Amino acid sequence: MKKTKRTPAGEALTNLMLDLFRLSSRLLTVGDRLAAGLGLTSARWQILGAIVEAERPQPVAWLARDLGANRQNVQRIVNDLHSEGLVAFEANPHHRRAQLVVLTDKGRRTFDAAMELQAPWVNGLSEGLSVKDLQTVHRVVAALRKKLESKDEPEERV
Repeated sequence: MKKTKRTPAGEALTNLMLDLFRLSSRLLTVGDRLAAGLGLTSARWQILGAIVEAERPQPVAWLARDLGANRQNVQRIVNDLHSEGLVAFEANPHHRRAQLVVLTDKGRRTFDAAMELQAPWVNGLSEGLSVKDLQTVHRVVAALRKKLESKDEPEERV
C-alpha cells in the first residue's frame, strides 16, 4: 500500500493541530476550575458567552452552529441552565417549536462574574506574548475554521 506523504505545510499544520488539541483540553480544564465556584463548567460558560455575543436571541440550533457544537449537547446544557434560572425561553415568531434562548438577570450576573475571574487569569497568561503574534495566530485559526466550515468531510481513499 502506497503511503502518501505530507507536504511541509501539511506537516506544520498537523503539528499545530496536535498542539491545539492539547491547548483546548487544558483550556477546558482551567475554565472548569476557574468558574466552578459559580456553578459553571467551561461548556456552560461557553454557551452563556454565545448568548451574550449574539446580536439577538437565538434558538439552540443557531447557538450550536455558532459554537461549532452538536445541537443535542447544547440543548442538554441549555436545559440545565434553564433549570438553574440562568436562561429563559421566549417564543420565536419565525418558528413555533424552536424557542429563543435569552439570558436572565441571574445568568448575566453569573456570566459577568466569570469574566471578572477570567480577566486577571488571561492577563497573566498573556504576559510575555506579543499582541501582534497573538493576532496572527487568531487570523490563521479563523482562516482554518472558515476553510473547514466550507468543506464537507474528508474524502475516504481506498
